[in-house]
Amino acid sequence: MRFSLLGPVTVTTGPPAAAVELPLGAAKRRSVLAMLLLRPNSTVSVDQLTASLWEDEPPAHAKTVIQGHVSRLRAVLAEHGAGDLGVELATHGSAYLLRLPDGMVDAQRFDHLVSSAQPEAAPADAVQLLSQALGLWHGPALTGTVASPPFAAAAHALEERRLTAVEALARAYGALGEHDRAAGVLHPAALAQPLREGLIADLMLALYRTGRQSDAIAWFHRTRELLADDLGVDPGERLTGAYQEILRAGPGADAGRGGTDGASHPGVQPVPATPAHPVAAPAPAAATGAPVPELLPRPPAGFLGRTAELAELTRLTLPAEPDRGYGGAPGGFPSEGGITLVSGPAGVGKTGLAVHWGHAYAGAFPDGRLFADLRGFSGGEEAAPLEVLREFLFTMGTPAEQIPSSPQAASALYRSLVARRRLLVVLDNASSSAQVRPLLPGGPHCATLVTSRSRLDGLIATDAARPLRLHALGPEDSISLLGTLLGPERVAEDPAAARELVALCDGLPLALRAASAQLMARPRWRLARLATALRDERRRLALLSAEDAGVAAALRNSVARLSADDAALLRTLGTGFAREVNTAEAAALSGADPELIQDALDRLAEMHLLDEEATNRYVMSDLVKLFAQGDGSADGTAGGPTGGGQPH
Repeated sequence: MRFSLLGPVTVTTGPPAAAVELPLGAAKRRSVLAMLLLRPNSTVSVDQLTASLWEDEPPAHAKTVIQGHVSRLRAVLAEHGAGDLGVELATHGSAYLLRLPDGMVDAQRFDHLVSSAQPEAAPADAVQLLSQALGLWHGPALTGTVASPPFAAAAHALEERRLTAVEALARAYGALGEHDRAAGVLHPAALAQPLREGLIADLMLALYRTGRQSDAIAWFHRTRELLADDLGVDPGERLTGAYQEILRAGPGADAGRGGTDGASHPGVQPVPATPAHPVAAPAPAAATGAPVPELLPRPPAGFLGRTAELAELTRLTLPAEPDRGYGGAPGGFPSEGGITLVSGPAGVGKTGLAVHWGHAYAGAFPDGRLFADLRGFSGGEEAAPLEVLREFLFTMGTPAEQIPSSPQAASALYRSLVARRRLLVVLDNASSSAQVRPLLPGGPHCATLVTSRSRLDGLIATDAARPLRLHALGPEDSISLLGTLLGPERVAEDPAAARELVALCDGLPLALRAASAQLMARPRWRLARLATALRDERRRLALLSAEDAGVAAALRNSVARLSADDAALLRTLGTGFAREVNTAEAAALSGADPELIQDALDRLAEMHLLDEEATNRYVMSDLVKLFAQGDGSADGTAGGPTGGGQPH
């Protein structure tokens, strides 16, 4: 006979392969049994049971109800031979006692296995013991009992013991050098306990030791934000210590696994870790013991193509300077604090391009890579410069209490810290030039990549930013992307449908990925079936949605930045024209002054909701037109969740 608390409260009898569960009845009867099992071989008073079973005022006949539950439990246990096994439910005055031989309750067996494990002294044995202990869990502890503070407290105590065992198992794997298995054990626990700093710290170190430095750092910043938002506190010593340890160690683990070499990034040649004449450059921060930040997100999955754009990005960001002896691109490093502005419509892949390039050219920036999502088009509050500066300064080793509270002072400290560093700064999803300027490093050896759905003409005018406009993928690259996501065989079996899908998605990477998600979720669908569904303009945007990465959601966030008049003009154009329009036609359709309409058309083009293909000739993509027609409100047009995800 086996009694279970580590999951649903149950009693089973018979061999494990053919175990029979005893009928315990309603939640209160299970709760009486659970309270007795939590204190095996000890008396539990009627008052304790009453307080556990009724959170509010107990009924007048509570004692009679408890007596009835105990009587029924005795009968069920006796019916299945509990007495022969040494199990007895006895009455002691106004209390009850459940006598059990050792090892019958799963919580007891769990504690015995955990206490026997020695993760550091005998890690291999500890892995076996702790794995067996954690295998006893079958869900949240005390499932099926009543909702009351005593049971909540007991379930919490059991869960704490489980988490302690998880952490011990991870330490045992770490002692064996199996850091990937340690990370695998810790990851689900960290998702369930996002404020447990010790567990997050262990996960960060395990991830780093498997070569996933950027993932480790991302966990730190995620936890730091949660602590600030939920509790109003900064990270504690253990979490901060793990973070600083990773920064001091630098990107060695990533490099050892090929995380930053160019071989995994087709279409881009990697930059050597040091320039041809290092004496002309400042010593890397890592050589002086300064932290080397690595905030870039992981490389985008399935990135391909964009060869010309990557080459242009390299030319703009790493200019050749033979007179300075730096070797030029792709062998040099930035020497003028250059700013490259990558702009384009929602979903065209700006973020992916910048992050892909940053990983491929990590060797040009031995002092680190900073990254911030400025949330300019994410549907919520955009990031304040001071918020980003605090994160950058903290990442570079400035104690939290020494970070200035004013944006001007924080920006000045930031510029002084990076003045002689070779650093890449990626400012993603910017809303305006004003948001970007306080975050520009200004050091002569830094490079800055800015991505935005807006052209940010002000940044070009005042800060000499070099623009790079990103357009939709061409047909061949679009089909290749489908093949990468779905498998080349599935695309090759119906090339005509693949071409139609590409056309219906406007060659937009976000739309192609959303379409691929639909097909991957339906492995029996042929491409032609989805193409047929997408022909229905009422459903197209809804079908091109994948949780927080839908096309309609991305467009909605762009349109949200428009004035009411400009948004109204977009709706008018979506309804009144096929694809192209000029100023006179737009003025006639809207009934507005041509000069005012010209300015409005320019603003829509600046936001990449229109494309000015020639002077006074504006083109609207099919997906934008469909969104404008529905104004993003009807399910059939705007379908899909809100939020920006990674459409930039």
